[in-house]
Amino acid sequence: MQRRIFTEEHDAFRAMVARFVDDEVAPHHDTWEREGIVPRELWQRAGKLGLLCTDVPEQYGGGGVRDFRYNAIVTEELCRVGASGVGFPLQNDVVVPYLLAHATDEQKQRWLPPMTSGDLITAIAMTEPGTGSDLAAVTTTALRQDDGSYLLNGTKTFITNGINADLVIVVAKTDPSEKHAGTSLLVVEEGMAGFTRGRKLDKIGMHAQDTAELFFQDVRVPADNLLGDEGQGFLYLMQALPQERLSIAVAAVAGAAAAVEQTLAYAKERQAFGRPIGSFQNSRFTLAELHTEVTIGRQFVDRCIEVHNEGRLGVEEAAMAKYWTTDMLGRVVDACVQLHGGYGYMREYPIARAYVDARVQRIYGGTNEIMKEIIGRTMGL
Repeated sequence: MQRRIFTEEHDAFRAMVARFVDDEVAPHHDTWEREGIVPRELWQRAGKLGLLCTDVPEQYGGGGVRDFRYNAIVTEELCRVGASGVGFPLQNDVVVPYLLAHATDEQKQRWLPPMTSGDLITAIAMTEPGTGSDLAAVTTTALRQDDGSYLLNGTKTFITNGINADLVIVVAKTDPSEKHAGTSLLVVEEGMAGFTRGRKLDKIGMHAQDTAELFFQDVRVPADNLLGDEGQGFLYLMQALPQERLSIAVAAVAGAAAAVEQTLAYAKERQAFGRPIGSFQNSRFTLAELHTEVTIGRQFVDRCIEVHNEGRLGVEEAAMAKYWTTDMLGRVVDACVQLHGGYGYMREYPIARAYVDARVQRIYGGTNEIMKEIIGRTMGL
């Protein structure tokens, strides 16, 4: 089914992103998987082409276009080649909105230009070892000192871009006696005393993504690094999470589509009992089912993108998109591995990597069980 949300300008942008991905990412991603990290130079090359922070105003070096379709194109092209280690979507889709909405002019001038150029890599630190999806239960504290600064203490884990990040938005309690109203966002920068990185986490998938533990021990954060108003952090998180979850849904559909395309090509070439395995009814029916699920999922996500661009994407719809598409991705890649047979279990085949990379998408951005809880509450349950 033809997609109708993109214009000629978007198609031209996609062509540029596709060339970049084919030339600069796909040939090297296996190496980055072995090394466990993507080189910083890739970010700088992407910045020169304008692939980062497209919605940042031109005065700060960005594209100046508030249109999530450009963000979606970057994500889709990375997923097309299985480049799960490249953390551009985290910066484009998750971190930038916080700065655009809540940073002061001085903060924007300080941080946004190097973010758009790829010279400054960002992360956001929400999850803690004991809290998971419960953001109201964070135990990291940032207590105001007599000079107006904050003394930050705590531990964060599962932080995307955690090793490469030069700037981290940290969710912390500025008033530990409050559950929601005591939460604030502070920006920690590379070089601040007491800010250290733990081990690069040993995940079952997404090996090129530098996911890490972060530690904050008596980190003195200047008052100028408070993002927005003190005590409003939980509200800011709730406002930004729909776009983050939409971004995950975009990646899930794109990843599922790539898996089906790879498996279709394999089914046409792989022979069994003297004919292509795709000619057997079971293979045809399975691929037909997968193709249908991807097509239906893409239509819903495309509609969510349109609604989001209109400023009307709600928490409920974003939760639906995130939960259903990531569940769908899991079903698709599992079926595709089965159609590959023994080769589907070999890491040199992209479908094997897609299988392990897909599993975490049902967990991050809020587990799918939390998504169902959100949807249920909006139904008055």
